[in-house]
Amino acid sequence: MDYEFDRAIAVPPSAPGEYAAMLDPGWVVGGGVNGGYLLAVIGNAIRAELAESGQPDPVSVSAYYLTPTVPGPAVVRVRRVRTGGQRATVAASLVQQQDGEEVERITVLAVYGDLDRTPDEVQRQVTPPDLPPVEECIEARHAPEEVRRMAPLLERFGTRLDPACVGWAVGKPSGAGVIQGWFKLADDRPLDPIALLMVVDALPPVTFDLGLPGWAPTLELTAHVRARPAAGWAVVRHATRTISGGYFEEDCEVWDSAGRLVVQSRQLALLPRST
Repeated sequence: MDYEFDRAIAVPPSAPGEYAAMLDPGWVVGGGVNGGYLLAVIGNAIRAELAESGQPDPVSVSAYYLTPTVPGPAVVRVRRVRTGGQRATVAASLVQQQDGEEVERITVLAVYGDLDRTPDEVQRQVTPPDLPPVEECIEARHAPEEVRRMAPLLERFGTRLDPACVGWAVGKPSGAGVIQGWFKLADDRPLDPIALLMVVDALPPVTFDLGLPGWAPTLELTAHVRARPAAGWAVVRHATRTISGGYFEEDCEVWDSAGRLVVQSRQLALLPRST
């Protein structure tokens, strides 16, 4: 089927090791394009570069966000650092033209492999949160108008947030520093390892739950993809434990419909500016 997400992350080759992207304005949040979406675009270019090696899946991806990315044309450059029998390590950069000059937006170092060759046993994992049923959770697309204006990407998702985590929408944040809920794409595209790179940055920033609304720019994000997700609703939990010096960390965990932890991430971000 023709899914919106696949169109948005399409990266046709433009030269050896280079892939052309057209960054979709529907994935904007705050002052730039969403960092998870951009990670999926880069991840898709890496997947294309490694297609012939049989290592199509992200295992560990670390991204540094250098300058705000804007909708429109971009180029992803992929360089193979090492290719082994089970895993490949690559470096990648996303660049755009700005005022007639090339500007690097994001730089990435990633390990790829084949998740179908990963052992199935789970010896230990974080337990998913106990969420209310999907139908009792709050659809994120019904967020306050000012939030929807800041984050048009909410229209891309069918996210249902835990009612305990949405007090910020009516000026009553819980203060726990947690946002969690059920996740799927709005057009029901099944999640896969590339989409998981986007999911880890898909919920509102946990700072909303601390009474700190606004855009929280990501400085660095590392995602570990643990397994290929089963079809159906995923459970996503974002939490923070430390805020200091104008920065906060946001830890994300995603479980598939079978209850398996399929991706986890940590990002360092700037606190939203006070108005």
